[in-house]
Amino acid sequence: MEKLNTIQKSDKLNDVYRDEPGPGGACSFYVIFHNGSTIYDIGAIKFQKGPRNAPGSRDGVLDEDLLEIVRDRLASFQAGEFACHENAVALHYIEEALMWLNRRKEDRKERGVLGTYQK
Repeated sequence: MEKLNTIQKSDKLNDVYRDEPGPGGACSFYVIFHNGSTIYDIGAIKFQKGPRNAPGSRDGVLDEDLLEIVRDRLASFQAGEFACHENAVALHYIEEALMWLNRRKEDRKERGVLGTYQK
């Protein structure tokens, strides 16, 4: 496992580690530890590894799943007492990211290459 080099450098609560890159060059397993600890993990995320519904692939979380969770959290904060400009901007870009990822999926579906390694 390799410690992830994150954008946020100071006052971090957690450290994130990843496995070796797999298909497409992306890692598919991440573990989150409380900052400075390597004994107690907060959580682990197993991403989809390999094409959807293909023999030998491992079912897992999609990037879109994590973005939807963060979108829900930020929207909830924005509906309550923690609403702020920064959360609104982050929410906007997360929704834009979801739109682009969905557009990619729909394009691949239309071309008949969704769930394959074909480009």
